[in-house]
Amino acid sequence: MIKNVVFDIGNVLLRFDPKNYLTKKFNDKDRVEKILELVFRSDEWLMLDRGTITETEAIKVLSERNTFYSESIKDTFNGWYDLLTPMEDTIEILKQLKEKGINTYYLSNFHHLAFEHVIEKNEFFKLFQGGIVSYKEKLLKPEKEIYMRLLEKYNIKPEETIFIDDTLDNIQAAASVGINTIHFKNSQDLIAKLNEVVY
Repeated sequence: MIKNVVFDIGNVLLRFDPKNYLTKKFNDKDRVEKILELVFRSDEWLMLDRGTITETEAIKVLSERNTFYSESIKDTFNGWYDLLTPMEDTIEILKQLKEKGINTYYLSNFHHLAFEHVIEKNEFFKLFQGGIVSYKEKLLKPEKEIYMRLLEKYNIKPEETIFIDDTLDNIQAAASVGINTIHFKNSQDLIAKLNEVVY
């Protein structure tokens, strides 16, 4: 019997589309691709998720390493939290699960300041019993330890739990510790799969 549903946040509950954000900001295809690579695919971006570097430090390192694009890098970090917009259809599913008495949690890779921003801005976080966020734990999905931390912290059984994530590697890692999983594609597909096991 499923008692717990665990949500990833990015591209499950909050849309995260850095390419679209950069396109609106710069309107320059070559610059967009370059900044996408230099910032969002950098080691520092992962270090921010892991909580081993501050945003100020990341901006400094990235700007100094890529001097030609330093102003664009600084501009990218200015207001980037706004690209994290609610995915209302999935949030509605979260509400329905809550109404049915299912325990709900989050498990996400997230930066410190960005996470504080989205928690304050989005009411749906109040629907969760709790959750695990990477920067606090100094762990990242798909490392097995982060899933174990969730199970241990909230004393939940993997066989009674479903984890929803849009990234296949993260899904496979959760499954490896015995957690049931749903690979998120869209809200309609999610409802159909949840209907089979929860509703």
